[in-house]
Amino acid sequence: MRLWSIHPKYLDSKGLVALWREGLLAKAVLEGKTEGYRAHPQLHRFREQESPVAAINAYLHAVLEEARLRSFRFDETKLSPAVEVGPIAVSVGQLRYEWGHLLAKLKQRDPVRFRDLCRTQDPDPHPLMTIVPGTVEPWEVVK
Repeated sequence: MRLWSIHPKYLDSKGLVALWREGLLAKAVLEGKTEGYRAHPQLHRFREQESPVAAINAYLHAVLEEARLRSFRFDETKLSPAVEVGPIAVSVGQLRYEWGHLLAKLKQRDPVRFRDLCRTQDPDPHPLMTIVPGTVEPWEVVK
């Protein structure tokens, strides 16, 4: 499961679809509707929020918006109505780590997008996130 801290606009089609699917799984976990993935480290940042389910729902609404911009047909009925939640902090180190991770994936599966994105020095965070100083998050499984 990868719940990207980077803006979904950078993801290729395969990555955007995977993010939607994995985000819905994360939502089910946070709602207590599934036993699997309960200890997954990517859920840590959402569990820290005042309302974890509202936070993942807001996260997924931004993914849905990117999908609409690309004329994808994601099933919005899987989400609750959007409510305003506070921003989620993401360290600059985490953002940079994920950026490198995404570029490595794109180098293999979408070389054209890879070359285009290599020009980006400071990627935008997911719309729900705000950048703070720091290194890779302690919950991240660094490879």
